[in-house]
Amino acid sequence: MPTQRGYRQACGVARGLDIVGERWSLLVVRELLLGPKRFTDLQQALPTASPNALSDRLRELADAGVVRRRQLPPPGNVRVYELTAWGRGLEPIVVALGTWALAAPPTAEQLFVSADSAMLTIRTYFVPTERPEAKLRIELRDHGPAGVFGVRLTPAGAEVTHEPPEEPHAVLITTTDALLAAFGGDDLAGLVAAGAVITGDPEVVRRLVAGVRVPDSTDQHSDGAPVKSGAGG
Repeated sequence: MPTQRGYRQACGVARGLDIVGERWSLLVVRELLLGPKRFTDLQQALPTASPNALSDRLRELADAGVVRRRQLPPPGNVRVYELTAWGRGLEPIVVALGTWALAAPPTAEQLFVSADSAMLTIRTYFVPTERPEAKLRIELRDHGPAGVFGVRLTPAGAEVTHEPPEEPHAVLITTTDALLAAFGGDDLAGLVAAGAVITGDPEVVRRLVAGVRVPDSTDQHSDGAPVKSGAGG
């Protein structure tokens, strides 16, 4: 924990920032919310973080008890980083921060969206219905192997994992940008026009994209100026 650079205040906010306030720390947490990752996976998800900076953040988070490193059993047999039970308690904080920031328009440099960030948008903003459960396999072709997910839609919400279902009701292969742009729409025309490939039951895919209700773009700053909103997570 970077105590020498800490705020030296007993306030809970200051103590929390001493733990996760360094650059990249909360984004590392974001990337581990859906499950463990290798160092190389984290590098791909945080492409502008230097290896040294990423190593420093992981070490600090591990020292603080937020993250731990473990060895996967065979056949994986690789070292991964994962959140501790205490670290997983950061999820509502990360989600709330992302939702709050939707009131700020993105800059020209803020273009990259990681695969897990897009999937957290689904888990955070999907509006459940009373329809029967449905399972999807989603492949984000612009993220390679790291962009394959399983999504289960239920009356309680959307469950997202790195493990795709063996017998999904539908398979969606698309890009991250096309998927994010489709959220909230009631048809698949935009996805198809963007080159998406859908197999299985297209109604399941339509139900997914229509049900992800990212907070409306009419959200405003305190001065009343309208701003654009983007994907959360």
